[in-house]
Amino acid sequence: MTTRSPAPRSTPQLSFDELGTPLRDVSFVVLDLETTGGSNRTDAITEVGAVKVQGGDRVGELATLVDPGVTVPADVTRLTGITNAMLGTAPPIGAVLPSVLDFLSGSVLVAHNAPFDTGFLRAACERQERPWPRPPVLCTARLARAVLPRSECPSMRLGALAAHFGCATVPDHRALTDARATVEVLHHLLERIGNLGVQTLEELLGLLRDRAPHRPSTAQRRRRHLANDVPAAPGVYLFRAGDGEVLYVGTSGDLHRRVRSYFTAGERRRRVRDMLDRAEKVDTVVCAHPLEASVRELRLISAHKPRYNRRSRNPGRTWWVAPTDEIFPRLSVVASPRAGALGPFGSQRAATDVLDAALDAVPLRRCTVRIPARNPARNPSASPCALHELGRCAAPCAGLQSPDDYAPAVHAWRDLVGGRSDTPLRTLAAEVDARAGEGRFESAARARDRLAALASGLDRAGSLAGLAGLDEVVGARPDGRGGWQLAVLRHGRLAAAGNAPRGVRPMPVVEALRAGAQTVLPEPGPLRGAPAEEVRLLYRWLTEGGTRLVRSDPAWSEAVHGGGPWREWAERARDAATRTGERAPDEPPRP
Repeated sequence: MTTRSPAPRSTPQLSFDELGTPLRDVSFVVLDLETTGGSNRTDAITEVGAVKVQGGDRVGELATLVDPGVTVPADVTRLTGITNAMLGTAPPIGAVLPSVLDFLSGSVLVAHNAPFDTGFLRAACERQERPWPRPPVLCTARLARAVLPRSECPSMRLGALAAHFGCATVPDHRALTDARATVEVLHHLLERIGNLGVQTLEELLGLLRDRAPHRPSTAQRRRRHLANDVPAAPGVYLFRAGDGEVLYVGTSGDLHRRVRSYFTAGERRRRVRDMLDRAEKVDTVVCAHPLEASVRELRLISAHKPRYNRRSRNPGRTWWVAPTDEIFPRLSVVASPRAGALGPFGSQRAATDVLDAALDAVPLRRCTVRIPARNPARNPSASPCALHELGRCAAPCAGLQSPDDYAPAVHAWRDLVGGRSDTPLRTLAAEVDARAGEGRFESAARARDRLAALASGLDRAGSLAGLAGLDEVVGARPDGRGGWQLAVLRHGRLAAAGNAPRGVRPMPVVEALRAGAQTVLPEPGPLRGAPAEEVRLLYRWLTEGGTRLVRSDPAWSEAVHGGGPWREWAERARDAATRTGERAPDEPPRP
């Protein structure tokens, strides 16, 4: 094995979350392999050549012959000049591979017809029982097809491209020479992508992921300057028209990088390009951390309803199952919460399904007849329906049930929604068991799914209502750098957000945030007036991702008889039924 030039200092392995690196800062390892043939399953590597470059400078080279362990075919020897005698003293791939992988570490792997070279390296790693490091891969053949018109260079072979660009190195089917020639071709191609608006590795790899890369539109090129003053910080960005109208709202952990990406060839969405035709300004709101950015995005979309945000068509639209305000209340699907409402649900269909399931468990009336408040027996337009004959309704509409006799059904609904009693769920579970015991498995499965839908709605409603009912909650999530992301919540809304970097005591920061936090006055309703989408977002942040509860006033608790255990039981039952074709043997939750 031979090496030339000093090896560069070690750099961290690139990840796709960090590919906003400017191209001048990216380390490329340009690789070429010679092999005994064309299949990585039956053939082996005979030579490795690699050149490491960064910022246009060559910083290291690696070259070695490799003993393939098999005879080199005569036609391959004629092509490459590599003979069996030359390979007799060469090291095997097991001795070469660690050096090759170390040379690749922290860099982008570049090759001409990259799938060929990466396929052989991956196969070698598998045979040597080494993990494939999964570096970002750049194929110069694909890049050439993306930026060179066929009329300019009909052939994308390495030799043809080297001749087209007048490269000093002529490819000769030897690994190091071909790698050096590929370096020159790569640099010429990178010069060509400037007019495509590609300035970072992320944009370059995104360009090659498109089957038919396009140049930026005229509007994109004309408005690139809008990203110039955008800060490289987490937050929210707003594209505005000349008259101040908000066209689009989004969030990013790096506002500058995200806004700049709209003006490159990687942005292909027709809707966004139409938006850029009208955009004249970009406003930003710098945020402490991603949670604050997400909340502010929700609020801005709700306030401005930007025409180019898909979610702005019905911002915050939710549905609820609520009792009507009548002497004999019934359940209805409404768009705004009331006292005793169950929700929120993302669609009217989901709310209707839960309403139907609830009526199987709670003996509230199903009819929509308006019953007079005075002397309901005198309702000449109503008569008992089929449900009365089946014993599923006491027919208050026909005066056969008094308000006092009907009241327990109303209380049962309120206790169910409030998590004070799960008796209606046990009624449904008993119905599931009864149908399954009679061998009516399809009917039992439908009843079980209705129970699962109702339990899921109760579980979600109880969790969100419990959070919205708290005067104040403080959460702290690790920021991944030894510090903390902090948030103060009041009645289901984000009231303050901040950071305690590594080395800074977090509790004084918490107290400062609490002192300056927004005052939130609770309103009537299950969520105390907070937007359902914001409460859901805050609940996920508090219960996932390693967030710690710093303070809760009053203590955060959820109902003992909520829908959580029943939802889990129904899911286990559904999974067991999928495996066995019958009902699950699990016992329902204990009272």
